[in-house]
This record gives sequence, structure tokens and C-alpha cells, in this order.
Amino acid sequence: MIHPAKSIRTFIGAKDYAESIRFYEVLGFEVHPVAEKMSVVRVSENIAFYLQDYYLKSWCENSMIFLEIEENLESYWEAIKVLGLPDKFPGTKLSSIRHNDWGNEFFLHDPAGNLWHFGVFK
Repeated sequence: MIHPAKSIRTFIGAKDYAESIRFYEVLGFEVHPVAEKMSVVRVSENIAFYLQDYYLKSWCENSMIFLEIEENLESYWEAIKVLGLPDKFPGTKLSSIRHNDWGNEFFLHDPAGNLWHFGVFK
């Protein structure tokens, strides 16, 4: 059965909620509070996730999100690289682009350890 769904949103944690909010704003995402300890973070009009003021090391360090990019991945990577996130946010790591059989991707760890995969499929 195909479900008449409108969106799907994951929940991720934040070690330092205010720092994570700043991180995602610098990354170019829009952060909108929805409760005292939770925000909806918009990547685009139809893509969003929930950021919580909650941290469990084993959970955050094992959370992964894949964001499929429509545009040129190299250009997108360059745009993120120039933001200098690892210099501004301790614990943040940006990888180089990996070329795989299925497509290409790079990785970005947020300040809580949540792992983002940014990629394109062949």
C-alpha cells in the first residue's frame, strides 16, 4: 500500500542545544522553535527534522541522516567547506567527497556527533 504521506521527519539530539541551533543556522537551515526544548529545522520547503534539547551520547553518535543533493555535489561541498564549521564548532568534522559505485557523498558530523551524509545517486 502507498501511504498518502506528506513528509517524514527524524528527531536528533543536541549536546548543547543553543550551539546546535547556531550550527544549523550557519549551515543555512532555518530553525523554528516548536516547544521549549525542541525546534523544527527546515532544510528546504518540504524537508525538515526535529532538533531536541536532549543528549544521549550513544544515540547521537549512532544517528545518521542522508540528504540527497540535486545540484553538483562538488559545488555543494565547497559551499559547506568555506563556512569553516570545524573551526567554529568543536567536534564538527567535514570529510572529503567519496566516490562509490552507487554515487558520491561526503560526511559532516554536527556538534553532538550526528552524522550527515550529503550525496547524489548515479
